[in-house]
Amino acid sequence: MIRERNGKRIIAAALVMALMGGMTQSIGASAIRDAQDKINEANQQLNETKGTISDIEKKQNSLQQEIDALDTELVALLLDIDVLKDEIAQKEADIEQATLDLAEAEETEKTQYESMKKRIRFMYERGDNALVESLLGAGSMADVLNRVEYFNQIYEYDRTMLTEYQDTVQQVASLKETLEQEQQDMLALKENQEQQSKELEKMLTKKRATMDDFDTKLAKAEALAAQYKQTIQEQNNIIVAEQARIAAEEAERRRQEEERRRQEEERRRQEALQQQQQQQGTSSGNSSGGSSNVPADNGANPAYQTNISGQEVVNFAMQFVGNPYVWGGTSLTNGADCSGFVMSVFGHFGISLPHSSYMLRSCGRAVSYSNAQPGDLICYSGHVAIYAGGGRIVGAQSSATGIATQNATYRTILAVRRVL
Repeated sequence: MIRERNGKRIIAAALVMALMGGMTQSIGASAIRDAQDKINEANQQLNETKGTISDIEKKQNSLQQEIDALDTELVALLLDIDVLKDEIAQKEADIEQATLDLAEAEETEKTQYESMKKRIRFMYERGDNALVESLLGAGSMADVLNRVEYFNQIYEYDRTMLTEYQDTVQQVASLKETLEQEQQDMLALKENQEQQSKELEKMLTKKRATMDDFDTKLAKAEALAAQYKQTIQEQNNIIVAEQARIAAEEAERRRQEEERRRQEEERRRQEALQQQQQQQGTSSGNSSGGSSNVPADNGANPAYQTNISGQEVVNFAMQFVGNPYVWGGTSLTNGADCSGFVMSVFGHFGISLPHSSYMLRSCGRAVSYSNAQPGDLICYSGHVAIYAGGGRIVGAQSSATGIATQNATYRTILAVRRVL
């Protein structure tokens, strides 16, 4: 290190000064001993200060790496939140359309029902009045159909059409309920991600405060080293010059690192925007039932590299359905977040995975969704789960839902990864 080289130079210069002092015998033995003692004392204090400075710098470097890592994770999380906001907006539009479809289906059912009653009145207005009154006084649609069962051939068309309309109403109502549940899951996930963002910001604030404390300690240590210039005057100038150079290099390095970080953030933002635009372009031709959340099929289907059965992994994971969601947690029984659940499930089978949904997107090998098998990882923006087969996933969804199963394509899939 530069500071270590400076220290060697300082010690060498001090020894030269000691030798020179020994040559000036006219000063007297007492003055020589006094000067040598001061040199030795100054060297010892300077070495101790150097060790303190080196220790502070190591701690600073380590802390800076932690801050950089947290910054990167925070940027990725904020991007995930933006993507999730767009998906929630799309889900709201789907729900609005489903609400309109439901109202239209209910109105059609009502119209069909009224039309059938009018036809009954018309057909029997000159017939058995008691029968007409009985039909019109029925308390429900099922009661009407039961009373006119023997006229089956006459009313077959009305019965079929009304049944179809009733089925349509039920299907649209079920779709609306499903969309609303999926929206609630995404809103809960967004809330969890925003909480994660706040926790990361708190951690960054705390670590930056620690960094400021290190800067203060470093400044005090350097000021103490500067006090030794009365004994080692020549070497003091070298120390000052080297400190200025190191400070300039550090400032330049931080400036370049900040520039690189801004460029990296801009690159990721552009990639996320392009990916979002591509997904929107792919799904623009879909009907009001919701856009396609399945990525383009590239046919990828890598071979398995372990002897572990994907179905066995799914069976193990399903045991914990119903347990709570806990942000940052890794306990399958007491609570885990999405990546913590995946990490712990696969850890049970001896497979080590990171505790990060962002990092899990690049684990293992890529698989196309059409070739997804039980045990594969299904990766979303800010979320990850285990594919259970049959278009379903199992995972820690949100604080509102906990560990549960649901439709794999309920939102946009970013990647499918095979780690077995």
